[in-house]
This record gives sequence, structure tokens and C-alpha cells, in this order.
Amino acid sequence: MILAPADLPSAGLVVSVLRLDLLAKLALAVLLGGTVGLERELSGKPAGLRTNILICVGSAMLMDLSVRIGITETGARVGDPARLAAQVVSGIGFLGAGTILQARGTVVGLTTAATIWVVAAIGLTIGSGSYLEALGATLLVASVLWGLGRVEKRLLQTRRVIGGTLRVLPRTPFDELEQIFNSAGIQVVQKTVYEHTDDRTYELKLMGPARQYDIIAAALMRRSDVLSAQFD
Repeated sequence: MILAPADLPSAGLVVSVLRLDLLAKLALAVLLGGTVGLERELSGKPAGLRTNILICVGSAMLMDLSVRIGITETGARVGDPARLAAQVVSGIGFLGAGTILQARGTVVGLTTAATIWVVAAIGLTIGSGSYLEALGATLLVASVLWGLGRVEKRLLQTRRVIGGTLRVLPRTPFDELEQIFNSAGIQVVQKTVYEHTDDRTYELKLMGPARQYDIIAAALMRRSDVLSAQFD
């Protein structure tokens, strides 16, 4: 049986039934989320390619559902279309918190947490149909992660003079601690010792590569005789 052209379904009906518009949104979410996730993957971060893609796809799907769920058969809108999508903004914060690791005073993962938050925002933008805005935001985020990452590395290699406060157990000698600084290329320029009942405090003036200070803080906090290490 051959259908006449008048009997064939219209393109609009095919798109509506098969939700090809949603498929296009999800495909774009995979592309844009993967663009950001690729940089995270190559940098060896915990939230890499697949994580960012899934976040972007899920956000786009929820935003699309949020827009459509309040529309009745007559075309009238009931309720607030932003209520479901708004939960993504707050809910993604819990996922971001899981990427922030605190190890005895050293905090890492803030950039990764911020990245998955902005990837969720890109997904919501795609789900709302604002494709150009989503594309522009993705290019901007990718430029920040790729381009400024190299600038940040160069800045971290420059030598800085900063102050530091090191709290240790009473009568803890400074010789072994100074060896840790020296091994990282950090020079102790000035040192002042304050004796207390419960601890010994070293007020330090240090000079060395900026990127080494976080590494030094982590190395010091692994020692059982170090109570805290703060560098300004």
C-alpha cells in the first residue's frame, strides 16, 4: 500500500512524536559537556570526561522537562516552570562538595567543583533552548581552563616571599622541618619561636616557588608532631 503525499505525517509531527528536538539538545549537551570534561580528563581531575557529560545531559533533560511539564493540552501553563530546574542548581552543590577534599588543613578540588557547577548551568541553558548562549559559555569556560591554566602554572613557578605560621608539639626541633622546606626549594628567611604550654609556634618568613607552598603544607601536615601549617 502506497501512501499519498497528503497521508504522510508532517515533519512537525515526526519531530513532536519522536522528540527529535530533545535528542538534538542531548546531543549538544554531550558535545559541550565533553568539551569541558576533556580538559578535566587530561588534567587528571576526579570529575573527568564522562562525569561532565552526564551532568550536562542530565541538566538539559531536567530543564526540558521543567519547561514542558507545566503545559496543559490546551497550551496553558500551570505552575512555575523553573521549580524543577532550580533544584539542579542547589543539588549540584552536593556533588561539587564531594570533589572538595580536605586533608588535615589542605583543601583541593575547588576548580573541579566550580567546573561541574558551570557545566550544569550549560546543560540548563541547552534545555531551555538557548543554544547560542550555551555554546558561547562553553567556549569561554574552555578558554579559562585551557588558557589560564598555563598562565597559572607560570605564575606558580615564580618565587614569592610570604609569611607562615607553623604550630607543632612542644619541644619539637626545627631542623627536620627545615629540611622539608629545603627539599621543595623554599628558603626560610626569618624565624621567630613562641613557646606555649600546649604547643610551640614558629612565625616564618619564606621565599620560594609559589606552587610549592600547598605541597609543603600537605607534607608538613602528614607529620604527627605538626598541629597546623598556614601560609599567607
